[in-house]
Amino acid sequence: MFVHGACVRDGAWWWRRAAGHLEDGGVTSTAPPLPSCGETGRPPGQGGPSLPDDVAEVRAHLAASDEPAIVVAHSYGGVVAGEAAAGLPQVRHLLYVASFLPEAGESLASFGGDNPAPYLDVTQDGTFGVRREVAARTFMQDCAEEDVVEGLSRLVRQTVSATAEPVGAAAWREIPSTYLVCARDNGTPPALQRAQAERAGRALEIDAGHHPFLSRSRQVAELVLGLPV
Repeated sequence: MFVHGACVRDGAWWWRRAAGHLEDGGVTSTAPPLPSCGETGRPPGQGGPSLPDDVAEVRAHLAASDEPAIVVAHSYGGVVAGEAAAGLPQVRHLLYVASFLPEAGESLASFGGDNPAPYLDVTQDGTFGVRREVAARTFMQDCAEEDVVEGLSRLVRQTVSATAEPVGAAAWREIPSTYLVCARDNGTPPALQRAQAERAGRALEIDAGHHPFLSRSRQVAELVLGLPV
C-alpha cells in the first residue's frame, strides 16, 4: 500500500511506475485517498477533514484484507501510516520515503520551525499548498518532463491542521521499518531525513529527489520486493 504525501491527489498516479514493476514481480498494490487533501468529497479547510480522517481511511483499507502488507509511506504519508498501521498484524513492514516517524504525541509540525517552509502557502481558510512556481525545482527536479507536468496538475490544497495534530501511535516501534533517504531532495532536507531514519530499523539512501517512485521507480520496486514479509 502506498500512502502519498501532502498537498497532492491521486496516489495511484504517483505510484503507477513502481506499481507496474511490482506487478511484474507478482505483487499487487493500492493507494488509498487522503480526506485532508479533498479526495473523499469533503473540502479541506476550517472544520474539514484532517489527520484523524486520513488515519481512519488508510487503516480501513489495511484492515479490509488479511493478506500480508507492506506500507510505503511518502513524506506526510509517514505521519498517517505510523498511526494507521498500529496493531494490524497483516502489516509486515513499513517503508518510509523522505518521510517522518513521529512518536505518539508528536505531529508533523514537531519537526519544523516556527514558520512554514518557504515553498508552502498557508491561507486564512485553513488550508495550505505548495507554491506552484517553485514546486518543480523543489520536489521534481530529477523527474521526466511529462511527469512534472502531470504532477503539477495534481497539486491540491490540504487542511493545515493535519500538520499540527499529534498522532496516537507509532507503529514503527512494533513493525519492522526501513527508511529511504532521498539524497537529492530539495524539499525535505537530507539531514532531516537522516535524523528521522535513526528511528527506523535500518536506513538506505538513493540518489534521487523527493519522488524516487517516479524518477527511480525500478529501484524502489526492487527494494519493496526485497523486504521481508
